[in-house]
Amino acid sequence: MEDSAAPKRPVTVADVAKAARVSKATAARVLGGYGVVSGKIKDQVMAAAAALEYRPNELARSMSTGRSGIIGIVVGDIENAFFSLAVRGISDAARLAGFNVIISNSGEKLDAEKSAVDLLIGKRVDGLIVTPARCDSIDHLRHVGRAGMPLVLFDRSIPELGVDAVTGDDREAAIAAARFMVEAGHRHLAYVSAMDVEDGGLDIARISNSAVRERVEGFVSVLTEAGLPNPLHYVRLGATNQPQTDAVIKRLLSNSSPPTAILASDSLVGLRVFKSLQSLGLSIPDDISMISFLDADWTSVTVPPITVVDQRVYEMGKLAGERLVARIEQIPLAVERLRVSTSLVIRSSVARIGGLGPKRDVN
Repeated sequence: MEDSAAPKRPVTVADVAKAARVSKATAARVLGGYGVVSGKIKDQVMAAAAALEYRPNELARSMSTGRSGIIGIVVGDIENAFFSLAVRGISDAARLAGFNVIISNSGEKLDAEKSAVDLLIGKRVDGLIVTPARCDSIDHLRHVGRAGMPLVLFDRSIPELGVDAVTGDDREAAIAAARFMVEAGHRHLAYVSAMDVEDGGLDIARISNSAVRERVEGFVSVLTEAGLPNPLHYVRLGATNQPQTDAVIKRLLSNSSPPTAILASDSLVGLRVFKSLQSLGLSIPDDISMISFLDADWTSVTVPPITVVDQRVYEMGKLAGERLVARIEQIPLAVERLRVSTSLVIRSSVARIGGLGPKRDVN
């Protein structure tokens, strides 16, 4: 008596060929998507494959075609809406080109990124899209090229690596946000980032994340242009979680001349800053103004809604996916840094000030 609980044997190309009444070679051509067959024969084979619930052997396909049909993605923090939108854009572009994706989260940690890259190389993916945790440690990224895989960087640029990068126009975005606050009368502006604090004083040239570095450069350039003293004074790194952000904000507001406006480096930091200000009983924008990078959902439903830098992240991800597919297909293209423009979405979180500064009570 046949054991109904026994696992079924996988359906093979030979099974499909028999059901479709064609040769195994013909069935293989149809199922593999190569060679030439008539429309009628193709329909017969595909109907048989569907009826038998045939699933292709991806390992065998990879060995015969030299491709896995998979793209590897390593992002900094999938919890961040920025990277979630980016992955959706990449995945949509990959799917349209016939590729699946494997996603790995580095948590912005270099060791985790290296492990993810090594794993994906071992999986023989057809190409990689990576958001580098650091732009000054790139041996593992060089190894991607040595393994014969195309690489596209996302959100950060490393010119010496000699590969394509898709980024926002970070410096200009920070300039637009800072200039808007300066033109509203603010003279004490803070920039808050989640990037880990490094030993020693803040040296812009040593910031290892190119996106953060360019935003700080843009922010500082506006303050310098406006003749404001010590433009780095209110730049703060290390807002990596809510308690750390609370501490950063409290220290800023305890300053003898506290900032009247804050620029948050991304939507997660922006939300943490918003919560910190709420916990201190401060009102936006009556007590303090703020702008956040990324037009995340939360920014439009707060009271007041938050002015944001719209980064067009889905488009960035889609462009990165399309660029990697072009590299996999060996389309001749010059290596480029592709910058996606940003815009300032003005809402109600920046007050126009003058004369008396806003009240503070952080005790």
